Parts: sequence; structure tokens; C-alpha cells
Amino acid sequence: MPEFTSPPNPQAFYAQVWDIVRQIPYSRVASYGQIAKMLPPPDGVDAETYLEFGGLWVSGALAASPNDVPWQRVVNSKGEITERDGLEAKRHKLLLEEEGVQFGVRGRIDMKKFGWSGKLKKDIPQQLD
Repeated sequence: MPEFTSPPNPQAFYAQVWDIVRQIPYSRVASYGQIAKMLPPPDGVDAETYLEFGGLWVSGALAASPNDVPWQRVVNSKGEITERDGLEAKRHKLLLEEEGVQFGVRGRIDMKKFGWSGKLKKDIPQQLD
């Protein structure tokens, strides 16, 4: 399996991720993997490789997102904020709490209560150019 640090066409992939994340409703969250599964593997990337790297690529897309993308609404599959640095994690949590998202005593979001269904307002292109 080839090692990918980013998708073959990062800007095209990032644009699709941002389009999906913009559709996550206020006070709802999705996981990195959930977002990745909503997109087909980029050209030249087999399904197994995409399954391995897709969530990481979504994380990279959110790190590079424009200001209108509600990046804070994406967390890991356990309902936790993925720690990058302490200040960013605190900001991430604060932004979600301001939206009414609650964290349990273990620092996790109840994904059944606050998770997004993934219903899109419009179709996402099936192929990355």
C-alpha cells in the first residue's frame, strides 16, 4: 500500500470536504471518517488506501480551511477533540460549547445526541478531478 501524506489533488479534495462541512448544522458534529466516507476515493487512490488515509486528509483539509468553514463541528469517531496543541483544543471545545454541544465527564460528545445524520443539501460530485 503506498504511503500518502496528502491526497493526489489536495485543493480539489479540500474543496469537497469544505462543501460537506459547511452543511453540518449548528450544534451538530460529524467525525473525520464520516466526512471521508461521504467522498469517493480520489483518482489514483484505491479504496483500501483511502480507507486508511481519508480521515487524516479530512483533518488536513480542515486545518487549511477558509473562515466560512465550521471546522469545529468535526471531531474524532469517539466524540473527542483530537489534540494538536492545547490552545487549539480549548478553542475547539469552547466553540462547540457556544453552539450548545455538551461534553461528558470523560470529555466526549454523545454522538447519538449531537451527531449529524450526514444528509446533504446537494449532491457532492462523485469524482475528484
